[in-house]
Amino acid sequence: MQALIVISHPGDTSLTRSAAEAIAQGITDSNPENTAEIADLTREGFNPVFSASDMAAFQQTAATPADVAAEQSRIDNADALVLVFPVYWWSMPGLLKGWIDRVFSNGWAYEEAADGSIVKKLRHLPVHLVALGAAGQKTYEKHGLADAFNAQITHGIFDYCGAPVATSALLLMPELKTPEGCLEAARNIGRSVFR
Repeated sequence: MQALIVISHPGDTSLTRSAAEAIAQGITDSNPENTAEIADLTREGFNPVFSASDMAAFQQTAATPADVAAEQSRIDNADALVLVFPVYWWSMPGLLKGWIDRVFSNGWAYEEAADGSIVKKLRHLPVHLVALGAAGQKTYEKHGLADAFNAQITHGIFDYCGAPVATSALLLMPELKTPEGCLEAARNIGRSVFR
């Protein structure tokens, strides 16, 4: 089984990158035949700007831009998609949101039928969301932020495309105490990706 792990963080030595590597390790530890590819959107220079060519592809009046088609191909070759990112303003970083805006396009991730209904085209793709945050669980609960996070990302993005969210984890430093605690939680997530 193949997992595509997508990370969005500008730092080369970030806890986000280390968590993605720990998830990859957990995936291969669970079965040596499992593989994990880490797609670092920052290092790869992915352009998150939804442009006129993306709009034309959305309207199905032009071909999908080549960089978007390449990302879709990576996902098509994966048995699971894992997104690992820091929490920015109670959501995902703009680079990752732009990746989703461009890659999860009409005709590939979903399709608008003539009768107005939505055909969910990613029912085969389990998604694992792993967000790293500095605020504690009490802060998330007090303000309803975990519910808002899940409504926006789990329901608003992945349910719309039919992709089942198998994991939605907030790795919060106040509860995990140390970077090592965060990395062990990440390894455990990796071990469960293909269960």
